Amino acid sequence: MASAPSETPAPPADAEDRAHEPTEAPTTVKIVVAGGFAVGKTTFIGSLSDIEPLSTEAAMTEHSVGVDDAGGVSDRKTTTTVAMDFGRIALPGNLWLYLFGTPGQDRFLFMWDDLVRGAIGAVVLVDTERLDQCFTAVDYFETRGIPFVVAVNCFDGVARHELDDVREALAVPEHVPVLYTDARTRPATKQALVTLVQLAVSQATG
Repeated sequence: MASAPSETPAPPADAEDRAHEPTEAPTTVKIVVAGGFAVGKTTFIGSLSDIEPLSTEAAMTEHSVGVDDAGGVSDRKTTTTVAMDFGRIALPGNLWLYLFGTPGQDRFLFMWDDLVRGAIGAVVLVDTERLDQCFTAVDYFETRGIPFVVAVNCFDGVARHELDDVREALAVPEHVPVLYTDARTRPATKQALVTLVQLAVSQATG
């Protein structure tokens, strides 16, 4: 005579409750990283992102001569971002920061409005040896009233100019933070983001 099939033990009550708990969607915040060609935007995002960053770098060829500005650094920079860079940082409290890097060449400026839409603010990266490369970004965010910070990228870990001199050269208002950063290191780039978020919250709350 066949024995009765054994019953599957019921899962613990607390496990069953957890299985039915709704999963909260993260709170997302969008931040833009802007600046001129070869200023370090792709590296900046890569140093922070918890995921493999999305990059749309393309080689600069002879066809770009007279069209793209190599910024005098073609010896160390042979590619350019043609759409955007993207990274993500997951913070405690189920908060995700989405980082969007703008293309550095002027012919891609038409994309900026789409990339910036919904952002709480921007980090404008600066190479003090080529200040003119960041004028476009500073003007863009100023005219649109978007909070931004100026982050002076210390190439080779060296600060070549005083922050007050950079502020004066860029004619940046006093309420805009100007700070040093190093696009290669997470602590330095993280501090730039913290400063920007604090600025955005301060402006939003009046």
